[in-house]
Amino acid sequence: MRDKFIPIIKIIMAYDHEEQEQLATLKAWWNQYGNMVTWFVTAVLVAFAAWSGWKYYQRDQSSKGVMLYEEIVKAAESKDQAKLARATEDIKARFGGTPYAQMGLLLAAKASFEANDVKSAKADLQWIVDHGHTDEFKAIARIRLAGLLLDEKAYDEGLKLLSAEFPEQFAALVADRRGDLLFAQNKLDEARKEFKTALEKTEIKNPARQLIQLKLDALGGNAKSAG
Repeated sequence: MRDKFIPIIKIIMAYDHEEQEQLATLKAWWNQYGNMVTWFVTAVLVAFAAWSGWKYYQRDQSSKGVMLYEEIVKAAESKDQAKLARATEDIKARFGGTPYAQMGLLLAAKASFEANDVKSAKADLQWIVDHGHTDEFKAIARIRLAGLLLDEKAYDEGLKLLSAEFPEQFAALVADRRGDLLFAQNKLDEARKEFKTALEKTEIKNPARQLIQLKLDALGGNAKSAG
């Protein structure tokens, strides 16, 4: 995982000392763990998307893509970026209509991100957004790509990416990511609203609630409602 994570902007001077300390805590935590949390949380949704993709696979009767998917898995595990690049290009060209292409490119994007090859990670995620056949996979790709755009300070581009329609189970993640982008733009009231939405739509037992609550506390939005 990269040593450098999402930068947090300086907060307006109007905050009192206690609020500044809360925001400093948020900044330190998010700089260290921010994108890692998003990749971990969306990994759970990948499993759900994989199940949906498997149903699509059964209907489509396409099995050839599985071999290239296995190549991507092996390349990611061995951290062989050259082999990974060849396998991803091959699966897009030959089996782009199969769920294995979407699954493989999500995995490849994660491996490239961890190898600090952000350009490849973005390209693979964008391909899923543009050519994916499964709403769940496309949703995951959009959220992860928005995180990379946040890293690059392409805030408006990230917000535009998240303006699409998403399956309901992604509502919390989308709101949280929108909050991050708005927070980075110093649009604090709008960010607070998104974080509250994210908290409301996140189940009580989900560990992501703690981070969302931390963000709200830092912004003075002390909502502790059940998800």
